[in-house]
Amino acid sequence: MIHTTEVVEVDEELVAAFARLTPQLSSSSPAPGADELAAIVASPATVLFVARDIDSGEIVGSLTLALFRIPTGLRAWIEDVVVDESVRGQGVGAALNHAALERAHAEGARTVDLTSRPSREAANRLYKRLGFVMRDTNVYRYSHKG
Repeated sequence: MIHTTEVVEVDEELVAAFARLTPQLSSSSPAPGADELAAIVASPATVLFVARDIDSGEIVGSLTLALFRIPTGLRAWIEDVVVDESVRGQGVGAALNHAALERAHAEGARTVDLTSRPSREAANRLYKRLGFVMRDTNVYRYSHKG
């Protein structure tokens, strides 16, 4: 069984969990330290969720929900979903997404967006099962050089 919670305090356990989980999400981004995690938790624009294995109490996944106002309404984005490889396929990703969707709805967001690489086949199947649909849009990225 999995239990999801919103992170309200950063401790050594959380920092260690992100040191373990972040490389499973991105090989090019370093794991956030205590200060970066504290900034995420303190920000009114982000909600950090973790999933714990009920039996062991271990943090086995995380998700960040970004909420921000723009002229056309409240926007909600799910970012940086990661589930420990040892428990993939056991409902952790679904539990994290359900928690984020409930929070976004409670805050007044009418829609929730996310992106996922096509190569993340299991994640894409999960998002479709949860009711996410592909948008007909282009995604652009600008990278500063140097």
